[in-house]
Amino acid sequence: MHPRPAPPGGALALSPGWRPDGPGARGPCWPWRKWKQLSRLQRMVGLFLLVVLMLFGLRFYVHMADEWTAVDSRSAAAWQVRPANPPVLPAPRKAAENPETVAGLSPQKPQRHFRRGPPNLQMRAPDGDAQERRQAQAQRRAEVVGEAGWGSEAQRDGLSWRGAGTNAEQGARHPPKKAKVPRWPFQQQALTTQASQASQNARQKAVVDAFLHAWAGYRKFAWGHDELKPLTRSFSEWFGLGLTLVDALDTMWILGLKKEFQEARKWVSRKLRFRKNVDVNLFESTIRILGGLLSAFHLSGDVLFLTKAEDFGNRLMPAFRTPSKIPYSFVNIGTGVAHPPRWTSDSTVAEVTSIQLEFRELSRLTGDKKFQEAAEEVTRRVHALRGKLDGLVPMFINTNSGSFTHLGVFTLGARADSYYEYLLKQWIQGGKKESQLLEDYLEAVDGIRKHLLAKSEPRKLTFVGELNHGRFSAKMDHLVCFLPGTLALGAHHGLPAEHMELAQALMDTCYQMYRQMETGLSPEIAHFNLRRAEAVRDVQVKAADRHNLLRPEAVESLFYLYRLTGDRKYQDWGWEILHSFNTYTRVPSGGYSSISNVQDPRHPQPRDKMESFFLGETLKYLYLLFSDDPDLLSLDTYVFNTEAHPLPIWAPS
Repeated sequence: MHPRPAPPGGALALSPGWRPDGPGARGPCWPWRKWKQLSRLQRMVGLFLLVVLMLFGLRFYVHMADEWTAVDSRSAAAWQVRPANPPVLPAPRKAAENPETVAGLSPQKPQRHFRRGPPNLQMRAPDGDAQERRQAQAQRRAEVVGEAGWGSEAQRDGLSWRGAGTNAEQGARHPPKKAKVPRWPFQQQALTTQASQASQNARQKAVVDAFLHAWAGYRKFAWGHDELKPLTRSFSEWFGLGLTLVDALDTMWILGLKKEFQEARKWVSRKLRFRKNVDVNLFESTIRILGGLLSAFHLSGDVLFLTKAEDFGNRLMPAFRTPSKIPYSFVNIGTGVAHPPRWTSDSTVAEVTSIQLEFRELSRLTGDKKFQEAAEEVTRRVHALRGKLDGLVPMFINTNSGSFTHLGVFTLGARADSYYEYLLKQWIQGGKKESQLLEDYLEAVDGIRKHLLAKSEPRKLTFVGELNHGRFSAKMDHLVCFLPGTLALGAHHGLPAEHMELAQALMDTCYQMYRQMETGLSPEIAHFNLRRAEAVRDVQVKAADRHNLLRPEAVESLFYLYRLTGDRKYQDWGWEILHSFNTYTRVPSGGYSSISNVQDPRHPQPRDKMESFFLGETLKYLYLLFSDDPDLLSLDTYVFNTEAHPLPIWAPS
């Protein structure tokens, strides 16, 4: 650039708008001139970076708005309808730092964790309205400010680990002598019982070791995601809601894993957000996420979990907006749009009739009856439908007409199983007052005896088959192994003794589904031999059915049978199953994997997937099975949902 010539006479006349062009010159048009001097590529890059910064700023603003909206959305009036302090499982005691090596399991390197004894299940009475308000305010503050600035570790987490070992000043303040102490109905009996403070036995420690090994893999390779893929050290997503973590919250509390529970609680507080554009399955998300949050609330007393549960429950409600009031199978929790599967307008009967425990409990805790009313309307409509066979129901129901479809097919396996389970458990949950539920359950048990029971050859094993338009099939899903436990639970609550006899016979059969396999693990589906022949096993397996998904149903029933009979053979059977899991499904780098072939111990063909229910159900039931304390989650105080999440019984039995 050439310099501008000076005007005549040596004087420098400054005309309007003129400025020197020397280095460092500035003027009103300088930024624009500099911008014009940039190349087109430089200008495009600059604009792109500006847009990116604006988008990040907008996203940060929305995120912070969600945080404060979630905190401020609940009014003081809404909190007044809540019951008094929930029952709280006190802090588990710390067990020996170097637990003994358990025979039959491969030794593992010591892991950094706390091993603690079974928690004390004594329920403490709430201390009056004033303390309730103080605790609610403290919980809300904890959710807002997180852990920063709090004194102890438990306070930083907004969580109180209460137990016999806590200092007096950390415990509950006693109410005035004349103060009226409110109690939840189910607390009346629970308050009079106190669990044993004995430390974990060797078998329980083995379950804790298995859980920590599975958790280590999830924490390292799949943290915050739905499920671990242990072989490839990665993860898979189903709903994108941290499914394994939420499903395992109450298991960690029951096993006494304080450190792991607190870390998971932080994730729930900071990362679990339901305002996202994703379709969730109504049934699966209810039993795993809603049930898991409600159970974690009851066991820990941490209101964070109830707040999350109420938010999630509200986002599931659009599924019930159908012409028939029979809910759709899927709902988008971000947009509120619900729909049936892409290929049909039907829902499965098990899906729509196995959400009632959770929705009823959510209504009881929040005071909002819409959850209970929607779920119970489904129960009433299914009760009145035609197409049943002596209490047995078909597998599908249409969301438009509200009628059963695919009539004439009856099974206690997939798509129908938990319908029967929830008839009994709703009756127990409600204090045994809803006679229609009991009548439907008793009629169904009679229908099972009449149409679906048979005996195999040569061991005469009692099994539950299927009926297809009058034709009997000797096919039994592993899922059906929930039935022995359900029958035993009903007998415990006063139903006919013959239910317990059938439960024991079916439990023997479910055990043989494991025992007769070369790996000691059950196939997904078994076919029973009905012909007399030598050198033939009772349990036959087809190539497509010989996989094992780490399912819980057999050990679930073992827990009920041992708890209610005291026969230690059920504990021994569960120990064998745990040993088989450790032998054929344990992945050295962390986690457990489902396998494709239970008949080939040399090549079980791992499938690279650890289902969330392995931590949420299978290991939890094994831990409870190995406990000799009948008050550890007493069956007179709690009822387990179909994902093994304990919820309180509303009134004493």
